[in-house]
Amino acid sequence: MEQLDILVFGAHPDDAEIGMGGTIAKHTAAGYKIGICDLTEAEMSSNGTVELRQQEAALASAVLGLSARSCLKLPDRGLRLESSFIDPIVEKIRQHRPRIVCAPYWEDRHPDHIMCSKLVEEAVFNAKLRRYMTHLPAWQVEQTLFYYINDVHNISLMIDISEVQQQKERALRAYASQFNTAATADGVATPLTNGYIERVNARDTLLGQPKGWQYAEGFAVKGPYPVDKL
Repeated sequence: MEQLDILVFGAHPDDAEIGMGGTIAKHTAAGYKIGICDLTEAEMSSNGTVELRQQEAALASAVLGLSARSCLKLPDRGLRLESSFIDPIVEKIRQHRPRIVCAPYWEDRHPDHIMCSKLVEEAVFNAKLRRYMTHLPAWQVEQTLFYYINDVHNISLMIDISEVQQQKERALRAYASQFNTAATADGVATPLTNGYIERVNARDTLLGQPKGWQYAEGFAVKGPYPVDKL
C-alpha cells in the first residue's frame, strides 16, 4: 500500500473536506501524497444513500487530488472506544506510514466526531508499539493535528488556503445530497442544507482575517509542534 505524507481520518465522508479541504488541496498541489480514511459510510444520514455518498466522496477525492481514500465501514452512530474499533485504524496507519495524521478536534457537537478523535489518538499511540498487532510493522507518526468541523476552539496552527478556497468549495459541493435538498427526490431539511457551505466559507474568512489572509483553516495540537527554523 502506498506510503502517504498525510493521512486524514473522519467519522463520515465530508468531515475531512469541511475541516481541512483547503489544506489538503494546497498540499496535493505541492506534490504531497494525502489520503482520507472515513470510519463510517454515514449510513444514518438523513439524506442520500450509502452508494450515493461513496460516489460523492470519489468525486470530492478527485477534486482534491487525493492519493488514496478508504472506508472502514464502522457503524455510524455506533463508534465506541474499544479495540475492535481502534485496531482497523492502527492497520491503516501502519499500511500507509504517514508522517502526519489528522483527526477531528476533540470537542464538537456531533458525538461521532468526538469519538473519531479519541479513536485516532489511541490508534496513533498503539501503532508505534512493536508488540501490538505484530502482523504489521510498527509505525511512529511524527505529529497528530486536529481539524475543526463545527465549533472552533484553541487554534494552535493556521494555514493560508486563499488560493485553493474555490477548490475546497467544489469538493464540498460534490456532496450534493448533504448540502442541497433538491439533489435527491426525498431530500429533507437539515442543518447541513441551510447554508452550511456558506457558513464554512465565512468561518474560513474569519480565521484568515487577523493575518490578512482571505481564507484560512485552523488546527489544534497537543504538545509542541516542532520546526527546523522559524
